[in-house]
Amino acid sequence: MKRLNMFVFVLAASLATLTSCSSGEQKKSSTVARDAEKKEMVKVMELGRKLISRSVEYTATLQAFEEVHLAPASPGRIEAINVEIGNHVGKGAVLVQMDRTQLQQAEIQLKNLETDFKRLDTLQKTGSIAQQQYDQLKTQYEVARSSVAFLTDNTRLKAPFSGIISGKYYEPGEMYSGAPNIPAGKAAILSLVQIDRLKAIVSISEKYFPLIKTGMETEIRCDIYPGKTFTGRIFRIHPTIDPASRSFNVEISIDNREGILRPGMFSRVTLNLDQVEAIVLPALAVLKMQGSNDRYLFIDHNGTAKRIAVTIGKRYDDNVEVISDELKVGDKVIISGQARLLDGMPIQVTDN
Repeated sequence: MKRLNMFVFVLAASLATLTSCSSGEQKKSSTVARDAEKKEMVKVMELGRKLISRSVEYTATLQAFEEVHLAPASPGRIEAINVEIGNHVGKGAVLVQMDRTQLQQAEIQLKNLETDFKRLDTLQKTGSIAQQQYDQLKTQYEVARSSVAFLTDNTRLKAPFSGIISGKYYEPGEMYSGAPNIPAGKAAILSLVQIDRLKAIVSISEKYFPLIKTGMETEIRCDIYPGKTFTGRIFRIHPTIDPASRSFNVEISIDNREGILRPGMFSRVTLNLDQVEAIVLPALAVLKMQGSNDRYLFIDHNGTAKRIAVTIGKRYDDNVEVISDELKVGDKVIISGQARLLDGMPIQVTDN
């Protein structure tokens, strides 16, 4: 009898366990089904193309538009220097006066030859002297006149353009030796720069060579003037490509009549090369994979989230250019709620 009771008890316990397991499995299946039916709420925008300006940015050091290092043709004593560093000078102003001894001697010789030549010129017209004698004196006179002109240019050094004195390397009374004495490896008494207009020489990749034209406008920015943009214009394109760097140089002129830019300043030069159609999206639509630089986004693909790998192009305020062979016009890109998505997850599009 005891054995019978024990058997009944074990049988009842087994039935209870089976019933409990069956009920648990049913609840689990129900939960999985509900989870499968749950959809993430997202917002989308239809993909289109926009016309944007394709631009490239390079760095450059600003330079004086013109720079000259003034020195006479031969060594000599400096009589006077009429300017100091920082002085503004006009074109044609006498900046340096060299010793005039040779010039004065040449002027006296020229005056004597001029008197003799005028006398012979009168005699030659009447046929009173030989043509050879006349030609010899005429040659001497022209040589003397040329010598005076040369000594005049090298005794009174004049400003070839309006600008600012940027360097002074001698004092009055010193002997100019003619030896190189400035960082440029040249000999000079003074250096003169033009800064009401500056230039920047930029080395550009050869792939842009067909797009660069003389007269093209550029944007110039200097870090010391945040938010301020200056306008430049390409005035010279160097004709050869450097085979080592695969680049070519262009020279850009920059109007500096305000005088706030200076040679030697660091600058960033932006060239707007052409206008192209591109895909531009809100920057928040693009996600970044943790631990890498890989970027991706999601599109609505028949009610599920489809992951698309993209490359980032230029930024335009809160928008960004995206590049991908998998994207096409008309695709619905998820722009809100995408941070919770996985590839293939069901989604529900909402306008709220």
